[in-house]
Amino acid sequence: MGDWSLLGNLLESAQEHSTVVGKVWLTSLFIFRILVLGTATEKVWGDEQSFFTCDTKQPGCQNVCYDRIFPISHIRFWVLQIVFVSTPTLVYLGHIYHLVRMEEKQRQRERERERQRQRQRERQR
Repeated sequence: MGDWSLLGNLLESAQEHSTVVGKVWLTSLFIFRILVLGTATEKVWGDEQSFFTCDTKQPGCQNVCYDRIFPISHIRFWVLQIVFVSTPTLVYLGHIYHLVRMEEKQRQRERERERQRQRQRERQR
């Protein structure tokens, strides 16, 4: 398995800077919207064109007519809405990820410097 400490550090750092409203917002966004999108929308709007009939028999007419009447499907609209609402959060988590990685690199450099100092002390003895 992968290293889960990075994910733990990321979420811990994000929790430090998040407000109560932000935590509730993320919870409601990801649990309710994505849960509804993943479970209910396919059953409700899964086959949008099955009962749609076209008045001509030309190939592709049904798709063109349906696209003209309903330019965007409900499922695609929900996905687009979740993407737009989630983008600021994902950018924020990307920034937190960058900060966590920088802190890890800084700690690693400090450990390496400390090891080099210990080696130099041992050589001087």
